[in-house]
Amino acid sequence: MLHHIIYMSRAVRPLTDAELDALLAQCRRDNARHHVTGILFYSHGNIAQLIEGDPQVLEPLYQRIAQDARHSNVTKLSDKPIAARSFQDWSMAFHRLEPAGFEALAGYLDPARLPRTPATLSAPDALLLDLVKQAVIQPHA
Repeated sequence: MLHHIIYMSRAVRPLTDAELDALLAQCRRDNARHHVTGILFYSHGNIAQLIEGDPQVLEPLYQRIAQDARHSNVTKLSDKPIAARSFQDWSMAFHRLEPAGFEALAGYLDPARLPRTPATLSAPDALLLDLVKQAVIQPHA
């Protein structure tokens, strides 16, 4: 069985490039060891992450993340079983987002601000797919 958790948080202070690189290296190493995949978005101290894998691995991982002193306001957006991994080849994909990307993600928390969702996808999955397209698929000018 596979599961995914999507959350947002706010860094206690903005991360430097070196701190962000170190965090990503640690995430990638630990995730590969535990067969966890996912994607991390970062923008001016805002963090959004999707992690996917075995639920018995993800729940304790999320609890450690939620208690990590490097960030606050950890808000779980989605916690559910999934049929297949969305990021099977990425122990932790990463992309910096402009503040507008987080505005869209924050809309998930306020249903009045949610974009129209395709009938075939849940709201968080549709929003995440849109962010991934912006971050990974569409090249930046």
